[in-house]
Amino acid sequence: MATAAGIATLTQLKSKNPYKTLEILTKELVEKMEASARKIGVSLRVNRIGSMWTPFFSTAPVTDLTSVQRADTKRYAEFFHALLQKGVYLPPSAFEASFVSTAHTRPILAKTIAAFEYAFKQLPPG
Repeated sequence: MATAAGIATLTQLKSKNPYKTLEILTKELVEKMEASARKIGVSLRVNRIGSMWTPFFSTAPVTDLTSVQRADTKRYAEFFHALLQKGVYLPPSAFEASFVSTAHTRPILAKTIAAFEYAFKQLPPG
């Protein structure tokens, strides 16, 4: 059963080829997230590849274990809980990745971007 489900999924992915769209949508989401943080005065770095992305509350680039460990995990937790109030569920750990999927439509992503702005406003500047 699992093999049949896997084959069916791969067949759909091959025929619909959503990867270019996922790349575009994720890039837009991350750019708008970063712009919102800048506008509000929140130090944020977002690492992204394809449809996978992770925000870090940091003033410096996050490129290795040491820089990841310097990111403000308390601020991430506050951000996470503020997003929950708006119905946006990110991973609860600052060390996990988020993904844009084919289920995420432009209206859903617009709601997410609005929730980001709300959540950033709940944080003290920095």
